[in-house]
Amino acid sequence: MWNQFRTDAYESLLAETIAMAGHKGDMINAYFVRPLGAGPFPGIVLVHHLPGWDEFYRETARRFAQHGYVVICPNLFYRFGHGMPEEIAAKARGQGGVPDESVVGDCDAAMRYLKSLANGNGKVGIIGTCSGGRHAFLVACRVKGFDAVVDCWGGRVVMSREELTVQTPVSPIDYTQDLSCPLLGLFGNDDQNPSPDMVNRHEAELKKYGKAYDFHRYDGAGHGFWYYDRPAYRPQQAMDAWQKVLAFFGGHLRG
Repeated sequence: MWNQFRTDAYESLLAETIAMAGHKGDMINAYFVRPLGAGPFPGIVLVHHLPGWDEFYRETARRFAQHGYVVICPNLFYRFGHGMPEEIAAKARGQGGVPDESVVGDCDAAMRYLKSLANGNGKVGIIGTCSGGRHAFLVACRVKGFDAVVDCWGGRVVMSREELTVQTPVSPIDYTQDLSCPLLGLFGNDDQNPSPDMVNRHEAELKKYGKAYDFHRYDGAGHGFWYYDRPAYRPQQAMDAWQKVLAFFGGHLRG
């Protein structure tokens, strides 16, 4: 849990950018962080948001690693080229966004990478925020082998027919029946994407298929309430949500 460590304990992390084989064997890069030690450590696939493969996700990866997880955050925008995060994110948006098939393939490959590690415990979770929350849920429905998934305010899990595109041909909610692991959902009640009604529809579908899930909805918080570099940041709600994520992953990935 948060801030629960001994002040005389040894702590060390190794963080680096690595190359990995992603969707269809494409070589992409990823941010990889692991605690130093024998382990065994559970793994986390961290899915970045629409604003890009940015510094926030590097810091988030290191935070999870400080809590004893091996973390990999694949660059889902690798195929759009290289530059500053905001430049590549704009380029991706201009081309209609990253295709769902590519995201599913890259995250599947990231999970397999973590499961291949000698110091892993064989369990892997997946988490994302914003579009990454949508992607995390989508991947957990499409790919077998994940042990837990966290959706942080994932927009467009519920999509109208008019919103479907070549890149996003199926609304993720339509895959709910195939969800193969427990789900934690974190949402702001002031958010419009997903709106409270969209979250209600998502929850109803989970209940319909008897899925294991736990949704938390925060008053006074909107979209992106974890992002401390933006006006949307809500420290009280963010820290409560972090506690819930650490408890959820701890319960499902450490056993």
